[in-house]
Amino acid sequence: MALGSQKKDCLSGDFIPGTKKSNHNYFDELEVTSIHKLLFFIIMLAYFFEQMDNWNFGFIAPALMKSWHINMAAVGKINFAYFVAMTLGGLTGGIISDFIGRRKTFLGAILLFSLASIANGFAQSIEVFTITRALTGFGVFCMMVTSQVYIAEMSPAATRGKWQSLTASIGFMAAPLVGLLCRVVIPLRPEAWRYIFFLGGLGLIGFIMGLKYLKESPRWLVSKGKREAAEEVIEQLTKVKVDLTEVASKVEPRVKTLDVLVGLLSPKYIKRTVVILFFVLLTVPAGFVITNWTPTLLNQRGLSVNDALTASSLLMFGVPAGCYLSSLIADKGGRKIPMAIMALSVAVLAVIFGKISGFVPIVLCGFLLIAVNMAMNFITFSYIAENYPTKMRNTSTGIHNAAGRLATSALQLYIPVVFAQYKFTGVYNMVAILVCIPVAVLLLWGLRTGGKSLEEIS
Repeated sequence: MALGSQKKDCLSGDFIPGTKKSNHNYFDELEVTSIHKLLFFIIMLAYFFEQMDNWNFGFIAPALMKSWHINMAAVGKINFAYFVAMTLGGLTGGIISDFIGRRKTFLGAILLFSLASIANGFAQSIEVFTITRALTGFGVFCMMVTSQVYIAEMSPAATRGKWQSLTASIGFMAAPLVGLLCRVVIPLRPEAWRYIFFLGGLGLIGFIMGLKYLKESPRWLVSKGKREAAEEVIEQLTKVKVDLTEVASKVEPRVKTLDVLVGLLSPKYIKRTVVILFFVLLTVPAGFVITNWTPTLLNQRGLSVNDALTASSLLMFGVPAGCYLSSLIADKGGRKIPMAIMALSVAVLAVIFGKISGFVPIVLCGFLLIAVNMAMNFITFSYIAENYPTKMRNTSTGIHNAAGRLATSALQLYIPVVFAQYKFTGVYNMVAILVCIPVAVLLLWGLRTGGKSLEEIS
């Protein structure tokens, strides 16, 4: 091979024996290989069982109300405990994964929510059920926060939003499937809902696969001074030998959690922090009204338990559809433009959904409503992770997401009140208002992040 050809191949990033390593910014401009995709598959699998645990209660709640003779207020308290635990899981997951690594935190979270789901199935009292449900929420969101950052750090800059959304679109197939499963299983007998929680324990499959195949994030390894280990991970995944000396020299040392909190409010990041917090504090609670309360609200609106389950199961196909939609548009418009478009679409569809009647119109409009809501959520996940440097990325991601869940937990206690006062229409009008308010702030002051390297953004 001619010397000029060797040089050309080196510049393209392809490693040739006898030549020096290529300078790369982690995975940027490198191909996503089949072994690299295996990591994303493990995350898809974890998402699948995590979403079984996350969505199943929305379908189970009407049957639980009937089986244990509890009212909507009791369901609200269970959801309150679940979302408070999710808040803690988000905060804890973000902090822990910055200390012990993305891989260990991710696997520990899968183990926790899988075992907690099984415990839910064995619960014999509302008190025990609330505790085990809370543990499930802690593990679910600990994993979710960690996975958002992990995918962002393991993906090329040009396709980061795509991989974030594609992994979710397949993993989130659990949402409609658990709905269909509940439609078949729950009517079998009064406490058949327990079987659904037992199936959630199959998340242990993802845990076992992750133990063998999941790699640590090279960006986290570099932040810990383990540059050679980071280079080895990239070579294993891409088959390209890279030299991270240059990017490693620019990594700032890891800061304490208190310093991250101060950093979020520092002159450099204060505007980003305010924009993101304002967006998640309003859109996240609104989204969970759509996804977690719809089966119960449809039942209270007059549909039978079976009809509410059937309608909810069908419209839940909007979950993976929305994640796939996100993969098509997430990397466009600097990320914030598609976020704003999806938020406004949620508002319009929520108003329509609150007014329509009839089984088919409810299913069609509900499908679209959930699809655009999920698209908005997953573009937001990428956006949050991109706004901060490696030294504070997971902790700050956990803080923002936890704030959204804390706001969601507070709203759970008011949904029955709003429903009693303003009925079905009032609840979804409230959703529309919540998602509309932060759009202007995002468009005016939000940072454009799509298509840029994480180091360039931070």
